[in-house]
Amino acid sequence: MVQDEGIEGEPGLAETPFAPPVKRSVTIAGHQTAISLEPIFWQALRASAARKGVPVNALIAQIDLARLAVSDPPNLASAIRCWLFAAPKNNNYSQ
Repeated sequence: MVQDEGIEGEPGLAETPFAPPVKRSVTIAGHQTAISLEPIFWQALRASAARKGVPVNALIAQIDLARLAVSDPPNLASAIRCWLFAAPKNNNYSQ
């Protein structure tokens, strides 16, 4: 479960792409972890999950599995940012 999903009510965060990272708690594969992403990435992650028809946590879990499959995996926040950037350009990421 992603806690504190709404950033629209937080003054200033949704209005600029240069807002500082926001930490959210998520549950992946039965364990909780915290992820810090800038609001623009949280918005893009929610939009991608909605397009795929899956909860945000499920999408994060998919990204996590893909990241762990590489020989030198980045941290999860970096993997999410890369996934969001590459998703429109790479059909392997958008499935």
